[in-house]
Amino acid sequence: MYALGLELTDPGFDFTILSDFRKRLVEGEAEQLLLDAMLAVFKEQGWLKQRQRQRTDSTHVLAKVRAINRLMCTGSAMRFALNSLAIVAGEWLLAHSDPEWVDCYGHRIEESRLPRSQEERQALAERIGRDGSNLLTDLYAAEAPAWLREIPAVEILRRIWIQNYVWVEGQLRWRSNEDLPPGKQFINSPYDPEARYGKKRETRWTGYKVHITETCEEDAPHLITHVATTAATTTDEALTETIHANLQQTELTPRQHLLDSGYITAPILVSSQQQYGIEVIGPARVDVKWQANTEQGIDASQFAIDWQRQQAICPEGQHSISWTPAIDHRTNEVIKIKFSTTDCGRCPRQVHCIRSVKKYKRRTITIRPQAQHEALQAARRRQKTPACAKEYALREGIEATISEARAGLWHAPLPLYRPCQNALAASRHCRGDQCGTRSSMARWGRTRSYKRFCFPEAVSCSLKEFPNNVKKWEEPIIHGR
Repeated sequence: MYALGLELTDPGFDFTILSDFRKRLVEGEAEQLLLDAMLAVFKEQGWLKQRQRQRTDSTHVLAKVRAINRLMCTGSAMRFALNSLAIVAGEWLLAHSDPEWVDCYGHRIEESRLPRSQEERQALAERIGRDGSNLLTDLYAAEAPAWLREIPAVEILRRIWIQNYVWVEGQLRWRSNEDLPPGKQFINSPYDPEARYGKKRETRWTGYKVHITETCEEDAPHLITHVATTAATTTDEALTETIHANLQQTELTPRQHLLDSGYITAPILVSSQQQYGIEVIGPARVDVKWQANTEQGIDASQFAIDWQRQQAICPEGQHSISWTPAIDHRTNEVIKIKFSTTDCGRCPRQVHCIRSVKKYKRRTITIRPQAQHEALQAARRRQKTPACAKEYALREGIEATISEARAGLWHAPLPLYRPCQNALAASRHCRGDQCGTRSSMARWGRTRSYKRFCFPEAVSCSLKEFPNNVKKWEEPIIHGR
């Protein structure tokens, strides 16, 4: 009542209205409009200003689905597709289905119902694969109505079959764990194909990640200025540039941005200052090489770099003989610098510099381009000072903000892909807290003179187009196509 400015005598409203309002807000894609309106008011009141210090952190968001394994996922995907087809194309499904499917997929797929031995599980996986392949073959046949292929559950089935099965000598086989798509593309549940498996230190989850940014001036209210939801597999560093660009667009660019090490890379240290005038405060990633982690080790920071002559000078005064720009395994621009085997061979400090077992030893160092190298070295020196530790201590407050918000966080999937009226019908019945397939599938079962059975109670069938550049996982799973 206080937040709404209501009188103390106002009867107010039932608290459940808030959940209805939130649902309408997300379905109308108006959540950003609300945040923008609030930020505008905060600016008018003088609570938000340009160049205020801000801080950012992320936390995990659980998808509203069960955590299931690959075998359960394929069975659930088959069941989800059958449920959707039963609603909008019952007659077509009767003509293109196997009577045994009612017993196989009529109940919820549970681990307790699955076989225990690896051989039996492999056989079940391949049987489910054949059933799904047969269904997809009929759906993609020339005589099949084209709109059936536009039903979200059918497209999800196709994608899950691509990631879990492969044709080998004319036979559909269960993929080995070594032959699966990368985690950022792997669908973990047919009921939320955007949810991904995430891992951050000891925390593992299926769902999403949310990044929250807020002001943290000591003499001003702490206000959230930016919120972004990403896939669980998206790294924190991938969001830093986006956050800075969005804050600049809303005229809320901070002078200092307090971040943990996951958000900070050498390119970000440079671009933040050059493009946005933002000083990034936080622990830069440390040098993990053994020289940097032994008491007398000679690490790369002890080498003087002559950028004009493209040479490095070691602490013993020896000059490098090779300077080679390259790209490392993480696609970063680097420079590989080598020293003479003669100079290194007679160096009195060789034991603190080289551990090579080769007869002719030489030191090689890898550094970033000049701007990145200097920014990284400066950040590493600064983070060892008491002044930096005092500034960075303010970042901890964002964890309290996240703790308060975590109980109310939830993810609303992207709008359903609705290309035609019939597909729309399937979407309308297969979303929300209750799946509208119970009566339709039961009628399908009775038509076949089979027993009535139960169906899933909570599904979300949002659909995001599969990346076009992932050729291996875009191939059709239908044999002969």
